[in-house]
Amino acid sequence: MFKLRFWSVLSLSLCLTCLAAQAQTPRPRPGSSPGATSPDPNMPRPIDARDSVFIEELTWLEVRDAIRAGKTTAIIATGGIEMNGPYLATGKHNYILRATTEAIARKLGDALVAPIVPFVPEGDIDPPTGHMRYPGSISVSQDTFKRLLADIASSLRANGFKHIILIGDSGGNQQGMKEVAAELSSKWTDGRAKIHFIPEYYDYPGLTKWLESQGVREVDEGHHDDYGITAQMMVVDPNTVRMKERMAKGKFSINGVKLAPANKTIEMGRKAVEYRAGITVEAIRKAIAQ
Repeated sequence: MFKLRFWSVLSLSLCLTCLAAQAQTPRPRPGSSPGATSPDPNMPRPIDARDSVFIEELTWLEVRDAIRAGKTTAIIATGGIEMNGPYLATGKHNYILRATTEAIARKLGDALVAPIVPFVPEGDIDPPTGHMRYPGSISVSQDTFKRLLADIASSLRANGFKHIILIGDSGGNQQGMKEVAAELSSKWTDGRAKIHFIPEYYDYPGLTKWLESQGVREVDEGHHDDYGITAQMMVVDPNTVRMKERMAKGKFSINGVKLAPANKTIEMGRKAVEYRAGITVEAIRKAIAQ
């Protein structure tokens, strides 16, 4: 009787151990094979590639083949989530970068764009300072920002990109990007990749002068907004500047400049995007040549 109970207990214990092991073993999702997360890195791409410069819009096969075809420059752009004028979405910088980074990448011809980084230093969180005094703003510390950029850049280097470009559409982003570029440059000594911070991209005074050359004259109304910013955002989506709502209230202007007709402002926005892209591409090519 004792032996029977012993073996019964032992069998139960072994069964429980097996069940626990099975519970810890990851099971494939329904419809996927055990090797679904480890495909052959050299498998052929089964369909034509999409014409996009944004990495997040491409499949891993499309990114792989783009790199193999010579698209070995990666652009990391930093935007922000912050208080802006009373008419602008908090993602102002991210919307603008959606337009400018595509123009830059296509002008370069050998570049892809990493997902735009929306989380940047916007002020102290507790107690709130800077943009953090207003609802909707999201901030990270300078240390967090730099670590994030370093990890993104290192990931792109591991992917096989040879030149990694840092640009930012907001003033608070510039110093962190500059420091990350310098720190990684000192570490990346094996020649696999180089990183470049391009300050020339962030030149809103230069954009203002260019707009003046196009006949745009502004009078500061005290908003965190201006014609150039609004026009660039409208290129991506007029809803981000609340076009319809402003028209309904008779407020479709900024700094004394009328925004109607919308198609005229959007066309000026496209020209502004091209202007900024041209300056940035020239600076990138110069940095890479050096």
